[in-house]
Amino acid sequence: MAKKNEIVHSGKVVHIDQDFTTVEIMVSSACSECHAKGLCGMSEEQEKVIMVPTDPYTVRAVGDIVQVKTKMSMGLKAVWISYVIPLAILMILILSLSFVIDNEFLRGGVAIAGVGVYYFIIWLFREKLSDQFEFYIN
Repeated sequence: MAKKNEIVHSGKVVHIDQDFTTVEIMVSSACSECHAKGLCGMSEEQEKVIMVPTDPYTVRAVGDIVQVKTKMSMGLKAVWISYVIPLAILMILILSLSFVIDNEFLRGGVAIAGVGVYYFIIWLFREKLSDQFEFYIN
């Protein structure tokens, strides 16, 4: 049973080693639960692979169905890092550059490049960020 402050997905164990257990989860949109998804063609289902630290005191085998959990605050943090901050950077750059650069194409390119620099910095710190996002198997 999931608590209110948890995000839970069912998944299948695909690989186990001493340090990490690899779990494959199916992420689906609301459309995938619809009875008419075969007719509509709008359903979106994606397989995601998550590496969870292996619990040495729990016996699991490849193929086991497990529940992968994380805190709701981790999901909100991911949304901020992935979407909200880049959008704010884009808007700030577009609005502030409108006073400096007259060419709209150049202004848009510089703003997009600014967001690209942000994502590059996130990529550089990916190891540090991955340590902050913790998943658990239940």
